[in-house]
Amino acid sequence: MTAVKEQLGTRERKRIETSARITEAASRLATERGIAETTVDDIAAEAGIGRATFFRYFESKELAIATGLSDVGAHVLADVITGMPGDLGPLDAVRAAYAKLGEDFDALRPMFLEQAQLSRSSKVMFAWTLHLYVDWENAIARTIAPRFADLAPGDPRPRMVGAMTMAAARLACDVWVADEGRGDLPTLIQQHLSALHLDEGAR
Repeated sequence: MTAVKEQLGTRERKRIETSARITEAASRLATERGIAETTVDDIAAEAGIGRATFFRYFESKELAIATGLSDVGAHVLADVITGMPGDLGPLDAVRAAYAKLGEDFDALRPMFLEQAQLSRSSKVMFAWTLHLYVDWENAIARTIAPRFADLAPGDPRPRMVGAMTMAAARLACDVWVADEGRGDLPTLIQQHLSALHLDEGAR
C-alpha cells in the first residue's frame, strides 16, 4: 500500500511539474512573440515534451497561454500588494498596487489588449478565464489578510476583497475592450475599485 501511495505521489508531482513547464513556456513565448505567432509545437518544444503530451494537459494553445499568463499575473499582483506600506488597509493596498502596475500600461497596451481579447474570444475561453480568476481572488485574499486588524478564523472579508477586486477589474476590462482598447485601462480599473467599500476593522 505504501509503495502504491508513493507511486501515485510521484505521478502527481510529475503531472504538476509538466503542467507548470507547459504554462511557463506558453506565457513566455506569447509574451515574446504574441499569441497569434505562438504555436502548440513551439510550446511543446520549449517545455521539452511532445505534441501528444501537450494535448493531454490542455485542449488548445489558448488555454495554456491564458493559464500561464494568469499564474504570472497573480504572482506579480500579490508581490506588489505585499510591498505596499503597512499602514494601508486592504482595499487601499489593492488600489495602490493596481496604480503601481498601471505605470507601465502604455508600453504594454498591445499585449494587454491581445490577452483581454483572447479571454473573450469564445465561451470556452471566457469560462476558463473566470475559473482562473478564482486563483487571483485567493492570491489577493492571502496577501491582504494580515491588513485586517481584527481578522478572526473564517472571516470572509479577505476573500470578499479578492472577489470584488476581480469583479471590478473584469468590468473595467469589459469597458476597455468594447472601446477597442482606446481608453486608459488603469484609470478604468481605479474608477471601478473606488466603488468598493468594506468594513476593514480598526487598525
